[in-house]
Amino acid sequence: MADHDHIIVGSGINALVAAAMLSAKGKRVLVLERSDRFGGCLRTEEITLPGFHHDVMAATFVLFLTSPAHAALGADLARHGLEFCHTPHPTAVLRPDGSSLVLTTDRAANIKAFNAVSSGDGDQHAADVGAIEVDAPFLFALLGGELWSWPTAKLLAAQAWKRGIRGLAAWIGEALRPMRAWLETGYSSELTQALYAPWVLHTGLTTESAYGGQMGKVIAFALEAAGAPVVKGGAGQAVAAFKSLIEANGGELRTNCDVDQVLVENARASGVRLADGTTISAGSVICSVAPGQLYGRLLRNQGQHLPNATSKDLKTFRHGRGNFQLHYAIDGPIRWKSKGLEDVALIHLAESINSVSKSSNEAERGMLPETPTICVGQPHRLDPSRCPEGKSILWLQIPDAPRMIKGDASGKITTGGTWDESTREAFADRIETILAKHITGFKKSVLARKAYSPADLETMNINLVGGDPYGGACALDQFFIWRPFATSVNNSTAIADLHHIGASTHPGPGLGGGSGFLLAKRLGA
Repeated sequence: MADHDHIIVGSGINALVAAAMLSAKGKRVLVLERSDRFGGCLRTEEITLPGFHHDVMAATFVLFLTSPAHAALGADLARHGLEFCHTPHPTAVLRPDGSSLVLTTDRAANIKAFNAVSSGDGDQHAADVGAIEVDAPFLFALLGGELWSWPTAKLLAAQAWKRGIRGLAAWIGEALRPMRAWLETGYSSELTQALYAPWVLHTGLTTESAYGGQMGKVIAFALEAAGAPVVKGGAGQAVAAFKSLIEANGGELRTNCDVDQVLVENARASGVRLADGTTISAGSVICSVAPGQLYGRLLRNQGQHLPNATSKDLKTFRHGRGNFQLHYAIDGPIRWKSKGLEDVALIHLAESINSVSKSSNEAERGMLPETPTICVGQPHRLDPSRCPEGKSILWLQIPDAPRMIKGDASGKITTGGTWDESTREAFADRIETILAKHITGFKKSVLARKAYSPADLETMNINLVGGDPYGGACALDQFFIWRPFATSVNNSTAIADLHHIGASTHPGPGLGGGSGFLLAKRLGA
């Protein structure tokens, strides 16, 4: 008899969702994490000063709160300490000239505010999010459901019957429009366009990528419906709640367990071997890792069990842009020069569609963006427990940093081809200079800062290849039924009882826990 029913390699959101669901059904689950802490990109630490609790990577849980995984596990996780903090002002844009626009969780207020900026923009917003509501059952089944399945086939057939073949083709064509096409044809104000444009970067796409416009509408709908919640106490508290739930179900989690190989017997996964030589058997092995880790490392001696196409698929698999993180401990409140931003969860510093396009293009070409698109979080405004009374925290994410540096778009930062300390801090200085222009007395209020380059992020988590937080480029040829490879089918591999989940698999990146949920359901949870 195997030691466990399921061994799960890695402990990110998808692994935790799968472990919680499977253990709830009485399955003997073991989660193995090579790091000294669980959670993958979910970690909260005092990285600047004591008493300041920073979400080092992921921070906002709107995708989890609106996911099937939360519907299945939310009540249990709440009993184990998971609590969300909200604001009615999930996001805003702040332009270089100080103009700003806030999206709230009140649709009527948004329509009024957008129409005040430019006549018709509010009506267009209502039409866009309203269309997502109408199409929600179909759309979210495609975005988050099991694509290679009879239910999905029946869903597509029903849509073809309802809309007609030509009508369904037209719907798909409309869905494939880039973010730029959606915004420039739908919204006349550059301010309204600038509110939405940066969000495409958080999907791993750019303003020119196919399907970006549809993702923009989905994000607008989700933010308006559920806000941009954070976990009380930090993202690490979500991990603690999952761990408590899994253990209460009889599951086991171990840190500092570096899985070196997946063991295969008779063409079936039979367990794992750790780096220290320990072997552990299981009925199935679930790997929540990047493709390079799975096929290049964990299965490095199992080529006879893999199709010839796998090596080619792995060679052509592409990772996306890197991510840059910057964190501040602040003395006193954040004194924005523009009014109405004090309680906004996530503020983008961006001028326009063109500025977002320019910065992401520079990053994709290996250049440090001259004017990066900056996402600023104020978690202490939603959750005062994050820092001492009278202090503040800023969480900055720059979603358009180059994975490999070839130069500086402005020609002012000397680069040596790697994310060394001097390059990281020089880029952080550039970001800080942009931020400081919008906050009164900012530089004098800074108590401490901590920057993480894409290389630093990969050092913390080997699945963030080149600092890519999305598990691989999210271009259309690497998404939906083609994720991670064109030959992929759901979360299966060519080896029986070996399953692949995580951001590199459908439904892709984010904190929805989708691939972990889908696999757990398929395995009987």
